[in-house]
Amino acid sequence: MSTENFAAADVTEVPDLTLDDLPIRDELKGQSPYGAPQLDVPVRLNTNENPYPLPEPLVERIAERVREAARGLNRYPDRDAVELRTELARYLTRTCGHEVGAANVWAANGSNEVLQQLLQTFGGPGRTAIGFEPSYSMHALIARGTGTGWISGPRHDDFTIDVDAACASIAANAPDVVFVTSPNNPTGTAVEADTVLALYDAAQAVGPTLVVVDEAYGEFSHHASLLPLIAGRPLMVLSRTMSKAFGAAGLRLGYLAAHPAVVDAVQLVRLPYHLSSVTQATALAALEHTDTLLGYVQQLKDERDRMVAALRGIGYEVTESDANFIQFGRFEDSHTVWQRILDHGVLVRDNGVPGWLRVSVGTPAENDAFLEAVRALFRETQGEITA
Repeated sequence: MSTENFAAADVTEVPDLTLDDLPIRDELKGQSPYGAPQLDVPVRLNTNENPYPLPEPLVERIAERVREAARGLNRYPDRDAVELRTELARYLTRTCGHEVGAANVWAANGSNEVLQQLLQTFGGPGRTAIGFEPSYSMHALIARGTGTGWISGPRHDDFTIDVDAACASIAANAPDVVFVTSPNNPTGTAVEADTVLALYDAAQAVGPTLVVVDEAYGEFSHHASLLPLIAGRPLMVLSRTMSKAFGAAGLRLGYLAAHPAVVDAVQLVRLPYHLSSVTQATALAALEHTDTLLGYVQQLKDERDRMVAALRGIGYEVTESDANFIQFGRFEDSHTVWQRILDHGVLVRDNGVPGWLRVSVGTPAENDAFLEAVRALFRETQGEITA
């Protein structure tokens, strides 16, 4: 049979096939891939992106560094990303109040790959991870993807972690990995250091247990970084990203800080040469412009606080936010409210938290458009949309 005839036979003879027909692993059946709606509307405030484009001097510096890297693209990149890890360590030391070195830092393609490598190393079949929900949904998705059992831990009604109940859940389930997200996504709430320490102690009481503090939005917080807590705690890891504060979501660069032994451990599962030369060059350029980029962070923090005050002034309930997003409500039917805000040309996020929606902090003009939309909605319904 010719190649042409073989292709034709494939089209006509293979029956219709759906995801449900495939022999995928049991824990993946019935699951949906992570993702937010990508709709073409005037104002998109649903994915927690930094709304400010990179400044032109940084764009030029990226071009210079990438041009240098391009001359060596016939060779594999630095497998261990030593220069990048060194500069990330300097950044953390300068901004987080705790000295770390390159041996304490590991980098990967977004913090999601960092988390995946941790679960590949410390989780997996026959092991479990616990997180306190609602929280970042990728924790559970990555756990399932690595064959790690997932346990949903408790929170208070105000979305803070119920420390006593959380410690009891850890004692009862003896998980291998504990996730703590601060500031928490989607609620925006920060976690106090005392809470993290209590969870760490509870985790170690049931056996050697990795505790991952996901600080993806740490630069936006009113609270100090939890990085100093890793001192003397070899099984505590702090995870961060350049997607948010650095305005580099398209770069896909995440990193962790931990005991050097943990850094060594994740290298057992990392793919060879996982960070391209171009990625490393771009991240290094961004780290040269830290002060400028953190200036944008301060603008976003000011805008966040303005939006919180405005939402409360209109009549909405708002969760305390330490991030570049705000959870607001409460609604009898949050998805209907999401659609009505969208009808005003503004896209926010329905995370599936009953009664609540989440809005990312944008530029002042974008934020004004959002506030006008929710004011109009409140007027149209005379406040009846709130529970």
